[in-house]
Amino acid sequence: MKISRRKLLGASALAGAAWPAIAAASGGGPSAGTRFDVSTKRLLLRHTWTISRGSSDFKDNVFLRIERDGVVGWGEAAPNVRYGQSAEQIVADLEKVRSLVEAGEWLKYVDLREQWERALPGRSCIHAALDIAILDWVSGRLKAPLYRLLGLNAGKAPVTTFSIGIDTPEVIKQKVEEAKEFPVLKIKVGRDNDAEILAAVREATDKPLRVDANEGWHDKEQALEKVRWLQGLGVELIEQPLPASMIEETAWLRERVGVPIIADEAVRTAADIPRLAGAYDGINIKLMKSGGIQEAIRMIHVARTLGMTIMLGCMIESSVAISAAAHLSPMVDYADLDGNLLISNDPFIGVGVERGKLILNDRPGLGIRERSSVLTSPAPVQ
Repeated sequence: MKISRRKLLGASALAGAAWPAIAAASGGGPSAGTRFDVSTKRLLLRHTWTISRGSSDFKDNVFLRIERDGVVGWGEAAPNVRYGQSAEQIVADLEKVRSLVEAGEWLKYVDLREQWERALPGRSCIHAALDIAILDWVSGRLKAPLYRLLGLNAGKAPVTTFSIGIDTPEVIKQKVEEAKEFPVLKIKVGRDNDAEILAAVREATDKPLRVDANEGWHDKEQALEKVRWLQGLGVELIEQPLPASMIEETAWLRERVGVPIIADEAVRTAADIPRLAGAYDGINIKLMKSGGIQEAIRMIHVARTLGMTIMLGCMIESSVAISAAAHLSPMVDYADLDGNLLISNDPFIGVGVERGKLILNDRPGLGIRERSSVLTSPAPVQ
């Protein structure tokens, strides 16, 4: 099944809706007060973060600060080695589109996005940083939270899971205790100690669990055995049990298990979704994979037309990118927006969490605030 780009654009609540406020607003074009600042911040993880592909103790994320007419917009790029991304490359590529963005009409962000996509094709992480910053600025310029301009009910924001990375049984139990306020946990598996991990989790809690294998199982028979075992432990869903390329094998698996299977690495943009509909029950949308908010909304509508469930996920991110995704959360079924909770030095304050539920505030734009001025001027990669 093929869907044209024209139809995908038409499926976007942002691209298709004519906001009266935007039509009536003046400004948004180039001005002498325009700023475009890029900086990098090392985000420190509270625990060593281990998934099936590897481990890390920190992430170097890139932050974009734009300003015009006295209004500031923040964006964030969280590079991921799975997609061949690095902070250095993102900083360099953002500089390539500096003049394009500085000269652009920010209220006409749909057209502006098409321009930077042509300039930097396939750079989803960079597109995400630009898209988040522009839409933070647009909704700030219009003096309303982004979710309100989208016509969404903040009260419908779902509960977010709290992710437990692969670790020793002792540390797993400690992590479960630290996550005691969260009603649902997400457990990372995909290595040789899956049974040990789940045993430790179940010793510590009887909460509902969601499991993410991150492509860790490479044989469909092995995956079938694992998923049936996990069903018996009260697991609600499984993310990406097999490598992204194994679509037929995943379809085979799905026919034989009773727990929903969610695509993560297998899906990046709306164009990927139709070919996955027979193999997966749902998709995990991440702004860093999709290229930002506009494409994420297209993905939501395409998935809905195919009867698929939707999760909003994240990389290791600060409250900038997490808050951006949270503004879309009333549109989805599941949320895994805890990247900012896994770090110890978040430079921002944004979306709140109360007993796991995402709490959107009433401040304009993304509703974020800086904890300090550490990111207000350009800085080299640390």
